[in-house]
Amino acid sequence: MADAKQGGEAETEPKELPLRKTTSASAKLSITPDAGLADRMAALSSPCFMHTNFEGSVNFGKVVQEAAESHSRLMQTATTVREVSRQLQRHPVRMTVRNIMIVTKARDNELVHLTRELAEWLLTTPRNGSDLGVNVYVDQKLRNSKRFNVQTLLAKDSRIEGMLRFWTPDMCWESPEQFDLVLTLGGDGTVLYTSWLFQRIVPPVLSFSLGSLGFLTNFEFAQYKESLGRIMNNNEMRVNIRMRFTCTVFRYQKHAGPNAPEYIEAEQWEVLNELVIDRGPSPYVSNLELYGDDNLITVVQADGCIFSTPTGSTAYSLSAGGALVHPDIPAILLTPICPHTLSFRPMLLNDSMLLRVAVPRHSRATAYCAFDGKGRVELRQGDHVTIAASQYPFPSVVSKPMEWFDSISRTLRWNNRGAQQKGWDGDTMEDENGEAETGFDIDFDNEDGDSGYSAESSTAGGGHDSPIRKGVSVPFP
Repeated sequence: MADAKQGGEAETEPKELPLRKTTSASAKLSITPDAGLADRMAALSSPCFMHTNFEGSVNFGKVVQEAAESHSRLMQTATTVREVSRQLQRHPVRMTVRNIMIVTKARDNELVHLTRELAEWLLTTPRNGSDLGVNVYVDQKLRNSKRFNVQTLLAKDSRIEGMLRFWTPDMCWESPEQFDLVLTLGGDGTVLYTSWLFQRIVPPVLSFSLGSLGFLTNFEFAQYKESLGRIMNNNEMRVNIRMRFTCTVFRYQKHAGPNAPEYIEAEQWEVLNELVIDRGPSPYVSNLELYGDDNLITVVQADGCIFSTPTGSTAYSLSAGGALVHPDIPAILLTPICPHTLSFRPMLLNDSMLLRVAVPRHSRATAYCAFDGKGRVELRQGDHVTIAASQYPFPSVVSKPMEWFDSISRTLRWNNRGAQQKGWDGDTMEDENGEAETGFDIDFDNEDGDSGYSAESSTAGGGHDSPIRKGVSVPFP
């Protein structure tokens, strides 16, 4: 996954999205088991929970049955996301793509030219029984770009004038369901930016590798015609549901009245990589109280801590000593940053657990939160932030079944060594007559072999006895 600490590819404007209240789909699921199946299915299949295009590939009856057995609203959310993810791994998403959104870095001149090339191909290639292509949404910043050059693109065919449209961050928040597919051109930072744009429902995202990092960008742009043609001609795609966190900051009201709430909800973010809490400019070690389901787990004494999704396990968490976690594993990865005690090691927590990190009211210093490397806010004394599995996961289009292993091998050189150990292959040589000679020419009956024992020693009933069977003590070097 893109390292929010190192990547720096995500756009930085606009600075924040307004915090809006919506009816929680998990709240809709918090009904009695006697409630009608149709009502519970309606709660799950509504756009508040999952993209409606997934309905044809997901058995929501089974999802509802799994959720009904959960004892809490958060566990219902985690259970339903987990079950939907399992079903989508077995069945492709069958959908007709009519509206495509392209996310790119408008400041990169080379990518603007590639965006123009891709948009023109999508607009003009016949699809869905028409002699024209599909509707294409590009960044509003490209409307007046000379490199993108809207006028010359529309001059090629006046019929595509109404098909080329421009997206804004507000559109991603207010009507994400109008996009059937999102294409990203860039690195993993561009994918993180896409996750940041869609703070609620996320359409399926297909990422082309055109950046410096490539944990999430598993499609090659040079083959975009073949990749998109295969998806759009067959009207199906393989989707991997990636877990996201809902992180909510609560502010402590020190002078609240008798009837006023002690805490008020402030910022809320959906994060794909991680939530990082650190000490900021303070010279003091952070003292953070970590709660799980309102029970104190530990007091974090460190420079900070990282709460990472499986997707974000290859980012800042990995740099801090965390483990690699496959994105299909539903878990919360806790990784301390330079802990005061060496026994405080990274650990995996249940995805159905509600975590809360609080700054003690009598703490010497404050703490700072960063959500996917964005929206850095200060936690003052008494404030806390909650981390929970999101009801709005991130659907990523899969290029091939083993793409995650390929990505870590390609980007991290995972388990790659410079030289491999030679095997006992008995090299082929020529004898003094010039004839090929294979096999070994040593005396295997000689007890003083080059390694102290022969391959036959370990076979039952044959060869030499091992030093242990002979009663010989073998000194360790």
